[in-house]
Amino acid sequence: MKNLNRYFDSTILKPEAGPEQIITLCREAFHNKFFAVCVNPCYVKLAKETLESLACSDLRTTAVATVVGFPLGANTTESKIFETKNALDNGADEIDMVINIGMLKAGENEYVLRDISEVVNETSARGKTVKVILETCLLADDEIVSGCLLSKRAGAAFVKTSTGFNSGGATVHAVKLMKKTVGNSMKIKASGGIRDLNTALEMISAGADRLGCSSCLQIMNQLSQ
Repeated sequence: MKNLNRYFDSTILKPEAGPEQIITLCREAFHNKFFAVCVNPCYVKLAKETLESLACSDLRTTAVATVVGFPLGANTTESKIFETKNALDNGADEIDMVINIGMLKAGENEYVLRDISEVVNETSARGKTVKVILETCLLADDEIVSGCLLSKRAGAAFVKTSTGFNSGGATVHAVKLMKKTVGNSMKIKASGGIRDLNTALEMISAGADRLGCSSCLQIMNQLSQ
């Protein structure tokens, strides 16, 4: 598939990851022209500096994404705003925030809307992007639809399937449902459990615009075989 590399957010979010792994991730992402790296907040500055040191000009080919309210989404909105500001100050280009799953399931839509909106407002004011992580493995179909619509109302650019830290990751069913709900008004990121070329292509066929995974190099190698 042409330009498969540009679908990838090459990701390391495991708690034991150290600085050298982040540097390696950034080097691999830069040289393969992956769209972004996705790292924990403490490594945003390191990732930004590493990628900028590799670039020959101010035009970087790889963005820096980080996570907010991760992985549970149950932080207060004020905490998420602080995390967002700190990440942006450190050089983040994209914010992957976890929705308040419990509030969504309880039907507290206004709470959920404000939670997302506050992060979106802070991020969009700096010209950056928000992806809202729904954690679809914990949601019924109607809750996935509701999460998508609330994210759309809040002005987020993406809805994202999963953190990769719960009982399941991306599924074709969830991606198709998300695509059916938002159409072309938002983009979709599939993440969690994407470890081979066939799965990656299935997610793209279902409607995914971006793929979050830690197996990007292996998948690209499969493509060239």
